[in-house]
Amino acid sequence: MSVAFRRESDDEHKEPEFELPIPVGPNLVTERGLTLIAEKMAELKAAIAAETDEEVRKKLHRTLRYWSIQHATAQVPPPPDDGSAGIGSQVTIRQGGKTRDFRIVGHDEADPGAGLLAFTAPLSRAVMGAGAGELVAFGGKEGAIEIVAVRP
Repeated sequence: MSVAFRRESDDEHKEPEFELPIPVGPNLVTERGLTLIAEKMAELKAAIAAETDEEVRKKLHRTLRYWSIQHATAQVPPPPDDGSAGIGSQVTIRQGGKTRDFRIVGHDEADPGAGLLAFTAPLSRAVMGAGAGELVAFGGKEGAIEIVAVRP
């Protein structure tokens, strides 16, 4: 019989499961973000303890490893003391005649629909370090965004 028709087990043809990717760079988070990571880890540990299916447990352990790394590497930077935008700041901007509010947060806490932008998002990067009343470049245009207010 040809080797092509022999198979030791079904597991031979499964795709390997890689670890969940960790974002590149520092893992900056807000106090809220650090709390959310700890809560997620507690949920996963409880789910692992209650789970009887070995495949599901493996997936839960994989996810727990991701959150454990995120927790271990989390850094909560101090808020800027000069009134400029930074991690954790609530920022109000005016762009193209429209006003918009958002908070600058860490990767895992980001939810653009809820007004939570990761510190690596282009808009967050554009306003970080700027204060109320300043005009900043965005999208290749100088002065495209006016910082209306920055709150800690």
